[in-house]
Amino acid sequence: MSFLVHGLDPATFAPWFALSDAELAARGAIRRIADATPGYPCRVSLADADVGDELLLVPFQHHDTTSPYRASGPVWIRHTARTQLTLDRVPDVLERRLLSVRAYDANGMMAIADVVDGRELAAQLERVLDRSDVSYVHVHYAKPGCYACRVTRA
Repeated sequence: MSFLVHGLDPATFAPWFALSDAELAARGAIRRIADATPGYPCRVSLADADVGDELLLVPFQHHDTTSPYRASGPVWIRHTARTQLTLDRVPDVLERRLLSVRAYDANGMMAIADVVDGRELAAQLERVLDRSDVSYVHVHYAKPGCYACRVTRA
């Protein structure tokens, strides 16, 4: 089963970078300069930020559904990030981490949940997306539980 890994749209976050630190704080967000790599996985580029990159940690509703599984959480966004979309390839930022894989049906209800080593993600995605009751998959970083990306059939 062929799959697409989707990074977030940078246009969603562009206005946030023009805000002052006080304005960010009022919205529950913070600005940081990456001081290590890996450590700041950008959800737009699906890559770890380089040392010196400007980032924002912002609240983001990653599962906008009317089901009980509606969810939001923090995401790191690099100022200079461009949207990443990969076909049948797991980005390095995912391969080097422990991941939570959450598959949903067309109504936003969870059909499958599992934890996998990032090096096993491609095989797991192929198995999960082969099921007729799965419409899409969300991948999360298992330790902090933060949303990483969305995966769909190609």
